[in-house]
Amino acid sequence: MPTPWEKLAAILRQEAERCEDKVVMGGLARYADTWRQEADAALGKEGAPWIERVSDHLAAYGHLPDDSRRQAIDGLLETMIAGPPVQPVQKSSSVSRPAAAGGAPRGLDSEITAVRGIGTKQASRLAKLGVRSIRDLLYFFPRRYDDYSQLSPINRVSRGEEVTIIAKVWDIGARRTRRGLSLVKATLSDGTGFVEATWFNQPYLVDRIKRGQQIVVSGKVDPYQGHLCFSSPTWELLEEELLHTARIVPVYPLTEGLSSRWLRGVMKRTIDYWSKRLPDHLPASIREKAGLVGLESAIAQIHFPNNDESLRQARHRLSFDELFILQVGLLQQRRLWRSQPAKPLPVNESQLEAFISTLPFQLTGAQQRSLNEIAADLRSEKPMNRLLQGDVGSGKTAVAAAAMALAAAAGAQAALMAPTEILAQQHFRSIGRLLEQMPGTAPTIRLLTGSVTGPERDEIYDGLKDGSISIAIGTHALIQQAVEFNELALAVIDEQHRFGVRERSALRQKGYNPHLLVMTATPIPRSLELTVWGHLDVSVIDEMPPGRKAVVTRLMLPAERERAYAFVRSQVEKGHQAFVIYPLVEESEKIDAKAAVEEHERLRKEVFPDLRLGLLHGRLKSEEKEATMASFASGELDILVATSVVEVGVDVPNATVMLVEGAERFGLAQLHQFRGRVGRSGHESYCILVSSTSSDETNERLLAIEATSDGFELAEKDLQLRGPGEFLGTRQSGLPDLQLAAVTDVPLIKAAREAAKSFFETDPELANPDHRLLAQHVARLWRGEGDVS
Repeated sequence: MPTPWEKLAAILRQEAERCEDKVVMGGLARYADTWRQEADAALGKEGAPWIERVSDHLAAYGHLPDDSRRQAIDGLLETMIAGPPVQPVQKSSSVSRPAAAGGAPRGLDSEITAVRGIGTKQASRLAKLGVRSIRDLLYFFPRRYDDYSQLSPINRVSRGEEVTIIAKVWDIGARRTRRGLSLVKATLSDGTGFVEATWFNQPYLVDRIKRGQQIVVSGKVDPYQGHLCFSSPTWELLEEELLHTARIVPVYPLTEGLSSRWLRGVMKRTIDYWSKRLPDHLPASIREKAGLVGLESAIAQIHFPNNDESLRQARHRLSFDELFILQVGLLQQRRLWRSQPAKPLPVNESQLEAFISTLPFQLTGAQQRSLNEIAADLRSEKPMNRLLQGDVGSGKTAVAAAAMALAAAAGAQAALMAPTEILAQQHFRSIGRLLEQMPGTAPTIRLLTGSVTGPERDEIYDGLKDGSISIAIGTHALIQQAVEFNELALAVIDEQHRFGVRERSALRQKGYNPHLLVMTATPIPRSLELTVWGHLDVSVIDEMPPGRKAVVTRLMLPAERERAYAFVRSQVEKGHQAFVIYPLVEESEKIDAKAAVEEHERLRKEVFPDLRLGLLHGRLKSEEKEATMASFASGELDILVATSVVEVGVDVPNATVMLVEGAERFGLAQLHQFRGRVGRSGHESYCILVSSTSSDETNERLLAIEATSDGFELAEKDLQLRGPGEFLGTRQSGLPDLQLAAVTDVPLIKAAREAAKSFFETDPELANPDHRLLAQHVARLWRGEGDVS
């Protein structure tokens, strides 16, 4: 685990790149309090003078003139690299084990070895679960609960039930099975009947459980040799405080070397002692208005609930906490963003109308509305920070092209960054076609990707630097250190969730507070719009271009595959083209799914030997991908066999069939994207989903996409089925993790958002001394996330 000075060194290195005091939320002055606490815990009283000096420098940094900041950062960084002048406090196994009367408790950020019962080996195992400090333990929530709170008399126990009984031990003994395993068997009775309990490979239980003792037993009862029997149940002596039986029992995530029983005991001791010492960061006014229990009660009850209602209240409070902190952080991000001036672009209505008049199609009402919102932002001195979302095929690219045209017409530069070369090339072609008809001199537009090298790349670098290139479209190549813009005023990021926080920030930093427009491939569920994208203004294109036909979608089972092939052939014979999609590039021993490379060969030789097939996947070289796509687009290929690389960025109007193999392996949003690759002309188009299983339960999800073509409806369904992590594809948002709060709980999200807005209006800087704990909590959870644009 990095030391406080190592953490600060990492932050200072990032700050040294621009010296704008934006690397951590609220600036280095705000971070100073958090750093001081961590350093105090690590160094103790011996390090106090050194800690105080560093904290003073951090607090003063934001007030320094720009030309003095670099020198201050260099000095602080040198100090952090050299390290403190005293040795860190050695944490022995006897320190702060909450037993010594009168001893001051160690801080909540102390290492978990400070807890009685946790040695270095167990600490290393807990670290694999992300638990390194006492605070981490308090927020290490159960993954589920077993309810053993209701006692059952033995004569009413039925086979297969999970029950809890209190019984007297009539007999207990141990023997060896034929395979040499130890088997402990006990006979139990509560006066209403008898039941047996058996435990394998726990011979020590013969010494722990004695005849005549009253014990509490919880577990599943099954028939064994003609009578009912508990198999390896949990148990406790009746006179003990019950942790594992006769209550709602927490079940924690485990890793190798940790047992549920041991961890539950550690958690109980930790919660009993430390929950009472956990200060409540949420102001009382907010708790009262939202009807929330206190933090001490919430932490205690989320781990060891007295009943279902106590658990519900605890979960509600802690979920509200997570969402409230998230919303406060997003509001801070938005405020920080809008506090920096942007260059207002002189956009006028006549320019806008002139450009629109050159488009080969009429904008929908939703496109026009979105473009007006963007144009208003571009005129402002405050930088735009807007999400443009809409269904597949709704015309987001046309709106983005118009925005870039307005930037170019104003004498500035615009850049669009896409996650893949195929998508970047598609944008370059389609946007280029739209802009070449602009009134006056069309802006110079160039494509910059990783495959652009040598003199061509140098020429683009020079054009961007001197301003002769007005619009750049590309991939990660746009954010390489060698790329310099003359005056980047508009940054457009397509499929923003596929970029990391640093990549998105890097594009913005190519200009001086440029306007930012981000686009998503599919509609965003309302709950994610309020959380993951909660700091952005939102424009929604919620209507499709006129005349676009809905794609006919059908689910087919494995036995119907030949019918699907026959349909593909019939469409090709009518002069159309088809996609065939597979979930893998090559066959895998670990995953039972068809792969594009092998299936391309089979289809070419056995199924469609008379047709022209091409192969496209992510492992091909850029020039190979481009050549294959060009051949398909020009009609030289009848069928394109591909992986999910065609999910976006492929526009072939003559393609009328999308056949997806192993469809159950894709999310609904991804399948909807595939479907959007066809139906781009006046021809009737089709999407065939071939499942690799006949299971009704597995295929139930696929029936949803067969039933509707509404991407907004499917997005909500997909989020419910797969959760936010899988919905987004990868956790790139840069936001704090949500452990308990459900991103589908729109009412709670709205309540937390409104509470955060109301609170933020009164204390946007979190400078009120009464809000010190909340400020620290926000800084702790948002640490290192200086920009989530």
